[in-house]
Amino acid sequence: MKPIALAYLISRYPTVSHTFILREVQQLRALGFRIDAASINPPDRPLVQLTAEERQEAERTFYVKQQGVKGAVWALLKTLCQRPQGVCKALWQGIRLGGWDAKRQAFQLFYLVEAILIGQWMARHGYRHLHVHFATPAASVGMLVKTVFAVGFSITVHGPDEFYDAPGLNLPQKITAADFICCISHFARSQLMKLSPVNEWDKFELCRLGVDHNRFQAIASHSPVAADAISLLCVGRLTPAKGQHILLNAVQLLLVRGYRVSLTLVGNGPDLASLQAHAQHLQIAHAVEFAGALDQDHLLPYYQRADIFVLASFAEGLPVVLMEAMAMAIPCISTRIAGIPELIDDGINGLLVAASDSDGLADAIARLCDNPALRQQLALAGSQCTRERYDLQRNSQHLGSVLDKRMGNQ
Repeated sequence: MKPIALAYLISRYPTVSHTFILREVQQLRALGFRIDAASINPPDRPLVQLTAEERQEAERTFYVKQQGVKGAVWALLKTLCQRPQGVCKALWQGIRLGGWDAKRQAFQLFYLVEAILIGQWMARHGYRHLHVHFATPAASVGMLVKTVFAVGFSITVHGPDEFYDAPGLNLPQKITAADFICCISHFARSQLMKLSPVNEWDKFELCRLGVDHNRFQAIASHSPVAADAISLLCVGRLTPAKGQHILLNAVQLLLVRGYRVSLTLVGNGPDLASLQAHAQHLQIAHAVEFAGALDQDHLLPYYQRADIFVLASFAEGLPVVLMEAMAMAIPCISTRIAGIPELIDDGINGLLVAASDSDGLADAIARLCDNPALRQQLALAGSQCTRERYDLQRNSQHLGSVLDKRMGNQ
């Protein structure tokens, strides 16, 4: 039986924060799919700083912007000769999507050129279906690839960014254009349902992400001795959406109450200087470590040393780092937003607090500091939950069955 072939399109690949896409691609290849990836932008680090797996993937990835002006002109001329109607149709589609905004119109032209480069690359490699992660500008490019080259088109929607500016991202039009859409949570699917007529709802497939339990293995629990501080860990980009300023407030409240806690923030981003200044202002800099962005090979020791994992986010899809921490049997605290309650059942396999509530977050951390038995209970339940519902291999098999079913007629 001929293996199912499809191309993946990602805005930037590989990256530290989206390793789950690489894992998904690897799993689908192991299931017999023929997959290559295209990326609009280069990796987030130089090749020498990538892990061996990332470097190997980067070497086989098609990087759109690296094709240069010469490559873009050649692809455009070739496509105009081969598919003049498709180019004209996509040009008109872009004009309508851009509306009366000159900047949006210009971006649509850039997207069309990128779509033509990707379509020609797909044709050279015999791909007739394009799958895009995130319904952001990369999906705008993917939509135009479908228009020009008459290929299949699908999206994995994560949220919440796609939902904040649905009109600006042309999300309703992407829903209409897609052959099917994979939603990583019920929350994500509900937001697409809100934006689309009922007759589009059968396009939406629930396809959860997952954790490689061979890599993220449950660690033996330990109770810090009296001289040790409780080690708090937060992993995520340093951005306003992650709520790390609230976490710093909570740490300050705990230290004032006499709790011995330390916090490690793993990640990088635009809020780094602000967070460092905030820690200084709160006089807790001695208790906060900024570890920077880490790939998964270097992240594991931080998980292994953590007593409690905390994610104080204001906005999330369904964070993979939370799954990883739970898989490693680290008791987790997060916020009651978006898809997170689908992963954490409050008081059963983790604790949930209201977003923006520094006092409530401090109380939840104190509750776990005071109760080692509860930490152990939540840790074991969290690890069991990820094994039952968020296992990478099992969920990749489900995704593979969705792709097989949906692409069967292409």
